[in-house]
Parts: sequence; structure tokens; C-alpha cells
Amino acid sequence: MSTRSFFELEELLSFILKWRSWALSKWRRISLLDRWLLSELFSPLLFAIAAFTVVSLSVGVMFELIRKIVESGLPVNVAIRVLGLRLPGFLVISFPMATLMATLLAYSRLSANSELTALRSVGVTTKRMIAPALALGFLMTGLTFVFNDVIVPRANSTAEVTLKRALGRAISTETGENVVYSRFGKITGAEEGKSNKRLSQLFYAREFLRGEMKGVTVLDLSRLGYTQMLVAKKANWNESESKWEFISGYILSLSPSGSTTKVQFERYLYPLGTGPMKIARLPDDANEMTLFQALQAQKLYKEAGNRKEERRMKVRIHEKFTLPMACLVFALIGSSLGAKPNSRTSRSQGFGISVVLILLYYVLSFSFSSLGVKGTLMPGIAAWSPVLISMFGGGFLLNQASR
Repeated sequence: MSTRSFFELEELLSFILKWRSWALSKWRRISLLDRWLLSELFSPLLFAIAAFTVVSLSVGVMFELIRKIVESGLPVNVAIRVLGLRLPGFLVISFPMATLMATLLAYSRLSANSELTALRSVGVTTKRMIAPALALGFLMTGLTFVFNDVIVPRANSTAEVTLKRALGRAISTETGENVVYSRFGKITGAEEGKSNKRLSQLFYAREFLRGEMKGVTVLDLSRLGYTQMLVAKKANWNESESKWEFISGYILSLSPSGSTTKVQFERYLYPLGTGPMKIARLPDDANEMTLFQALQAQKLYKEAGNRKEERRMKVRIHEKFTLPMACLVFALIGSSLGAKPNSRTSRSQGFGISVVLILLYYVLSFSFSSLGVKGTLMPGIAAWSPVLISMFGGGFLLNQASR
């Protein structure tokens, strides 16, 4: 071992020891009651995270990787690496479910053993008893947000690149397929005051690779009564002209009288802005975006006048916060159910109850999300309503357990 490596190892060990000492000092400052209840929660939490992650990982990606090993000759070591990179995405799904199951099992066991009854006999209220569960819910909420916004997008991107490289497919830092960009604006020739903004241009590219669009089609409806379709083999953004440069294609024009004209070209400049390129560089799925990317996408759709996509992105941005908040919601519901007097729930029963409650919560969440995307509800109301409704339900269960 080199001298430099030795000193780096020594610094790492020193940092770990200092962090351990700091963590222990903070832990000792917590009251004995809270430390005891938190210690009772950690074991079922780890069990639940492991159980839910294994199930979701097996269904979500493991079987697909096994199929690729058998059919496409994917090396086993690459498959294991891809599996590890996909793991954070499934942990994000598992954290809220595990929080519910852990709090339900821990408090049910304590209630069945009459330990919560003993606490009540010395004046400890149910609300005070579940305070550690809510603290754990806050911790899991923060952890889920960090995983979902920082770790998961990068890990999934690396996993995709690793898999494509192993299977011999094209790799680029800037790739995209089926790029669609809609621009809304005032239509030339339309009567004043009769129409607001309507679809003026629709941009489609079959593929985006290394800054170049391939298989491009642009539908231009910016003039009332006229339809113009531009088709080209490829297109690049011309920085000096601030326009798109289309290479090797034709323009098909349809006039109000019904006559058509077709003009071939080798090079054609078209004013549209950089919106299509910026959209192509973002992940296709809004759930794979970071918060910054989602805000960027919302801004692009707003500038293009695409209110539907802008509204959808607003809902997804709010859901970046409401998804982690499910941990706090489930901590309240699980601890309130488990803290009821004479509550007896086994691990198998706890798993079943957790699955049912989780299903109900996510059905509620998806329903309100759809209403937000559709425009029936405001994005913020649509995203936060399931959380508020569930918190109200958890509060009702807590009052029932306190009687």
C-alpha cells in the first residue's frame, strides 16, 4: 500500500469514528422512551424494506435481466451491476410501504404485550407514544426525496447505458426517440378576439443523436387555411442564424383553394427555437426527471404555449414532494392502527393490511393526479389532496386509539 493510500484510509477511519461519536452523542440526548420505541421500530422497518424491495425488484427487473442473459447473451456480471443500479428506484417504492408495515407491526406487538397499556397507566398519551413513529416518518420522507431526486435518475441512466453497451447498442450522452414538440400561438389571418392561442407548429423527429435530429417532420398551421408540411432526413440547430437547418427534404403546401405544391430542398432554414432540442435532452418519463429537469420542462412547455403539457409537469413537480410525504402519512396510519388497545397483528397479517392500505392510497393518488393533468383540478390541489385526505384519516384513527 502506498503512503498516500495509507493516509487516505487513515482519514476515512478518522471520519467514521468522529461521525460515530457524534451520532452516539445525539442518540443519548433523546429521551429513554423515544429511544426504546425507535429501537422497536428499526427491526421491522429493515425487514419490511427487504421484503418489499425483493418482491418489487423480482417482478420489475430481475426476470427481464434473466431473459436477456438467456436470449441475448448478457454477461452475468453486467446483469448484477444493472440490478444494483436499478435497486435505488425500487427502494423509493419500498420506503413508504415499509414505513407503514414497520409502524403497524411494532405498535401492534407492543399493544399485544400490554406494554402500551403500561405506558398509559403512568400517564403517557397515545399521541406521545406515536411521536417516534412520526419522527421516523419524517426521516424516511427526507430519505425518499433524496433518493428520488438525486440518486434514482442518475442510477437509472447509468443502468441503461451499461445495458446498451453490453448488448452492443448505440450509446450517446444525448439520445432520444420519437421527439414531439408542440408550439401554440396566434394564427395569422384569424379574426381578432375570436380565437386565443391554437396549435401553430408540430415538430416530430424519429431520433435525436449527438445534437442532431433524424427523420424530421414539421407540420406548420401558423397561417389560417394553409397547411404546410416539412419533411427532412435530418435537422441541426444553426446557432449563427438562430434557426433550424433542415437537410435534404421537401416542403408540401396545401392552400385554402385545395391546390398543393411540393418543393425539394437540400438546405432550408426554419424559425422554431431551441425547444425541440431541449425537450429531447430531457428524460421521456417525467418520473425519471430530477426536480430541476421537471421545472425546466415546465418552462419549455409554458414558452411553447402547450398548456396541457405544462399542467402535467406542474402535477409531476408537486408529486416530487407528495411521493416522499407518503412515508409520513403511512407512519401516522400504521402507528395509530397498531396502538389501538389489544391490537394483535402478525407479520403476515401486517403485510396483508399494508398491501390493502397502500393500494387504496395509490388508487386515490393516481385518480387525483389524472384529474390534475386533465385540468379538472388545479395541479397543487390534485397532487396534495391524497396526502391531506390520508392525514385526516390518520388523525381520525389516532383519536380512536386514544380513547
